[in-house]
Amino acid sequence: MRLIAIRLAASSVLPCLALAVAAAGPLPVPPVKPGLWEVRMSVLDADGHEVAAPEQAALSRMPPEARARMAEAMKARGVSMPDANGATKACLTKETFEAGAWQQVASDAGCTTNFSTQSATTWKWHSSCTTLKSQSDGETVFNNAESYKTKVTTTSTVMGKTKTSTRMLQGKWIAADCGDVKPLTPSGVRK
Repeated sequence: MRLIAIRLAASSVLPCLALAVAAAGPLPVPPVKPGLWEVRMSVLDADGHEVAAPEQAALSRMPPEARARMAEAMKARGVSMPDANGATKACLTKETFEAGAWQQVASDAGCTTNFSTQSATTWKWHSSCTTLKSQSDGETVFNNAESYKTKVTTTSTVMGKTKTSTRMLQGKWIAADCGDVKPLTPSGVRK
């Protein structure tokens, strides 16, 4: 259950949240609006087609009380549980972006990132996460300040087996007002 929560929290908020941290030099600020964001995550199957992320199926099999505990833990950090369509919501404030707090999850996981491209429309990077025994290459295309699409290909070793997977993230800005969704607060960052 903890692994599912970590994956959901780490990979469902912003394009680089799961992977892009501890970059050399100043932390990048995404060229997007602060506010309430909705992010849908999918994976590519062997034929290159987008399918639901495996965490969705794992969540549906969880006992209601475990699911409720996970929802509360994610809510306390400013991320909603995925809905039936796999969409999560997060509140990302100007302060969250400027402080680099939006990247803290990956930093806490021991990841380091090198950006090869950081323009107003495209970010490309390579991440190495020694604690998670993984390497990732990612690209985010910012369509505008209210929309982006990210593709991240990760090779990881779990229980001695190497696996490569590709995740797709589509982010859509919902509103400037986050309503009852509190701002993103990664582990170790307290307000």
